[in-house]
Amino acid sequence: MAVEYQPRMVGFLCNWCSYAGADMAGTSRMTYPPNIRIIRVPCSGRVDPLLVMKSFEQGADGVLVSGCHPGDCHYTEGNYHARRRFALLRSLLDFLGIEKERLRVEWVSASEGGRFKELVSSFTEELQRLGPRSEVSP
Repeated sequence: MAVEYQPRMVGFLCNWCSYAGADMAGTSRMTYPPNIRIIRVPCSGRVDPLLVMKSFEQGADGVLVSGCHPGDCHYTEGNYHARRRFALLRSLLDFLGIEKERLRVEWVSASEGGRFKELVSSFTEELQRLGPRSEVSP
């Protein structure tokens, strides 16, 4: 019996909204693929693109950066910084040999446990479709 490929995902989730949304999905007993490893950060704007690249270097097949909806950031403009920062990184990923679909930046509020569940499920399916990330030697 062949074992289906299971991608490895890293999720950088903002403490105030996205992490709370993930917690709501868990406490509401919503099931989603267990492929994601969550790292709780104070704000999505504090996620350095080098952390994302380090995740890929360490074997992640996909990275999710998630924060408060634009306009609702607890630190006023953190998610705007994240949106700009990761738009630039996405444009560089192909150059670095990583499909840009392997990085997602999404907004999930504390009350959107169902949205978090759907987000992780759809990202897992997309990464399964893409297959394992091939290592490109320098």
